[in-house]
Amino acid sequence: MDVKSAFLNEFIEEEVYVRQPPGFESTKFPNRVYKLRKALYGLKQAPRAWYARLKSFLLKSGFVMGSVDKTLFLLNRGRDTMIVQIYVDDIIFGGSSHALVSSFAEQMSREFEMSLMGPEGTFVHQAKYTRNILKKFDMSDSKPMTTPMSTNMALDADEDGEAVDQKEFQGMIGSLLYLTATRPDIQFTVSPRTSHRQAVKRIFKYLKFTPELGLWYSGYSLSLTGFSDADHAGCRIDRKSTSGTCQLLGTSLVSWSFRKQASVSLSTTEAEYIAAASCCSQLLWMKATLSDFGLRFGRIPLLVDATSAISVAKNPVLHSRTKHIDVRFHFLRDHYEKGDIDLVHVVTQIQLANIFTKPLEFSAFVRLRGEIGVEGVDNALFKREIESQWTSLIALLV
Repeated sequence: MDVKSAFLNEFIEEEVYVRQPPGFESTKFPNRVYKLRKALYGLKQAPRAWYARLKSFLLKSGFVMGSVDKTLFLLNRGRDTMIVQIYVDDIIFGGSSHALVSSFAEQMSREFEMSLMGPEGTFVHQAKYTRNILKKFDMSDSKPMTTPMSTNMALDADEDGEAVDQKEFQGMIGSLLYLTATRPDIQFTVSPRTSHRQAVKRIFKYLKFTPELGLWYSGYSLSLTGFSDADHAGCRIDRKSTSGTCQLLGTSLVSWSFRKQASVSLSTTEAEYIAAASCCSQLLWMKATLSDFGLRFGRIPLLVDATSAISVAKNPVLHSRTKHIDVRFHFLRDHYEKGDIDLVHVVTQIQLANIFTKPLEFSAFVRLRGEIGVEGVDNALFKREIESQWTSLIALLV
């Protein structure tokens, strides 16, 4: 659900004055200014004023604000529950009763001017933006590539290499970083650590090969799972390791990260242990946030492909070998002992976080890309149709 002209709906408490718009000056009072009664787009107070009005409306309608996420509102009607999530002027909502959902949609439409969409699943993509940046950087006619980065490519500082247009290169990197919101398959390759224009151009060639890819979300399972991986000493410049983590709600990828570790790890075990600690931190935050939705989790599985890192977290006897590791990473062991997470070994071939730590060969890359939910438009529409039919069949059987 999208609120049309959302920022123009709310009154502002502060005194704000604006100049008379060019072409609309008063002939009688040309030197006067307008005092705003309602917010305008571009006004710093506009988002806060809009949130205050929508919050007031929802609370008066019987909703309760989430204790962790203040943009989450819940409504209980007997055995039925209604959930509303706000993101600026976009509203995502759902409930256990179709009548409750329809009533809320009608109520919102009476109060605000709305546009409403209601798919069984959600496909998020930036296909138009992808084509635009290919055209912007003259890559529309480039030769397509099947992967964003070669497994043989090693990026060094290359201080003696030919200089490139810094403004253009920064523009390319910035455009790609914006695209990673729906394209986690290029997350690892877009980290702007070096000024290698050819490496960046290969990413654009990969986008030329896969412009329609996006993230597919469906809500048939609400189990929380984390994956963590590390590439030990992956950076050839300072020999620091790379951490890659991702978190799934059911089969849907909802959070992912890729970052270079702050210090040099002395072993693969240490690098994997630090990556798992980072993933654990994100899982605990998600667990607290999802509690506002009424979801409760026991031990959350955190899948790691290094048995040595799991042993360090589970066995206090090995603590003497890890004294040099920063104390903040040992909270992983603490939360394992408290029963918040469960460290589970997974073979490298199905370690989803692998795609965020290193370049992969074609077959492994495509397989993991599909596992994290990066799909094409046609495949996503096919999945939506199948899931819609499955839902209708279940309703008939019940």
